[in-house]
Amino acid sequence: MARLLEELGFALDQLWAQGQGPAGLARRRDARLAALVAHARISSPFYRRLYRDVKGALAADGVVLTELPPVTKQELMANFDDWVTDPAVTRAGVEAFIADPSLVGTPYLERYFVCTTSGTTGHPGIFVHDPRSLAVSQAFTLRIDLAWLSPAELLAMARRGLRWAAVVGTGGHYAGAGWVQWQGRRSWWRRRAFRAFPVQQPLARLVAALNDFDPSAVTGYPSALALLAEEQAAGRLHLKPVVVELAGESSGPEVRARIVEAFGGALHDAYAASEFTPLAFDCARGWLHVNSDWAILEPVDADYRPTPPGEPSHTVLLTNLANRVQPLIRYDLGDSVLAKTGPCECGNPLPAIRVAGRRDDVLRLVAADGTALLVLPLAIGSVVDETPGLHRSQLVQTGPATIRLRLEPEPGADAGVVWRAASARLSEYLAGLELGNVDVVRAAEPPEQSGTSGKFRQVIARVPD
Repeated sequence: MARLLEELGFALDQLWAQGQGPAGLARRRDARLAALVAHARISSPFYRRLYRDVKGALAADGVVLTELPPVTKQELMANFDDWVTDPAVTRAGVEAFIADPSLVGTPYLERYFVCTTSGTTGHPGIFVHDPRSLAVSQAFTLRIDLAWLSPAELLAMARRGLRWAAVVGTGGHYAGAGWVQWQGRRSWWRRRAFRAFPVQQPLARLVAALNDFDPSAVTGYPSALALLAEEQAAGRLHLKPVVVELAGESSGPEVRARIVEAFGGALHDAYAASEFTPLAFDCARGWLHVNSDWAILEPVDADYRPTPPGEPSHTVLLTNLANRVQPLIRYDLGDSVLAKTGPCECGNPLPAIRVAGRRDDVLRLVAADGTALLVLPLAIGSVVDETPGLHRSQLVQTGPATIRLRLEPEPGADAGVVWRAASARLSEYLAGLELGNVDVVRAAEPPEQSGTSGKFRQVIARVPD
């Protein structure tokens, strides 16, 4: 009951702040920023060292955020034990915890939610969220639902019964699947209402499971939902969701149109990260509105100088105002962001942005009998990601039944051992999709960086015509 009351309090404050407009949002943001920086300086040895010579940015009347040095994922992970503010949270302890897939969604040390990133910026990360951060994230549900759903749609959801399907990568402590499991552990009705559907499973099995669940809301990667839209159009999938949410990847208008045509309902986009799940949500004008009373996003160039509104940034710095156990202050998130010039025409006072995020390729592989099968990028990428000793990977399809596997082991890891484990995992996964004939080739070159955002494409199709 106490947790529900805390979430309700945060939700009401979020709605009240939004109603007060930019001034009300800024007051909360500035007060929370000052408290976060003070907490980090006292409780995090890493930040205490980092801010030792930046006293000019810590003025008596507030924090001058742009005067604080940015931080990177690689830097924070290298200083994990000094970064966290709870001495009971250690890198060794967290890594032992996430090594067990059966603990996905289970509270670490009976209070923290732990998730991992796939390393699309080149450096996988481990993120620990405290109860306050979780309560804030849960509270954003009300703000987003009221923005996305009309009274008629809310009524339709109630009539259908709340059943939310998340078509996401599973098998590791990923944010999406972990959040679903976390919800299920809270109460019996959440266990029935929220369910994760692994994108790694064969398409026919995924279709059958979704038909059986009959969700009123669906969240998924655009590549996965586009593939499911083909199944819906072919008459094998029979979903009638009230709302469909895109997450985890960028998508073009053709993909969005295909999903809308297949499923109907309201199509919406959300911007989320393992570092801060509910960063932004879309409006009718096609912009993403940042939850700026709890998250600060700074579009910057390659030298971390501010990028003017209306211009795409090289990267974006995130300050998470909710999480105290792992302070994220001016953290390089790696996405290219374009901030809107002026207020959004939809009337929402929250800052508006557009994001150029992850765009990997769907692979079309040919089985031994000549059948062409589609393989989703986040599904096949996550299979390799879980290899012990692997820093990052890149899969390049070079022929109808050939995948070139580029690997970068962790420092000190045996490259041969990592290759054998990763290739075995990939071959086993492909065999389960009836693609046992696909040849996995060891690449001599490491994963290649691409794009302007600092992220790289993990799954690439380079098949000659």
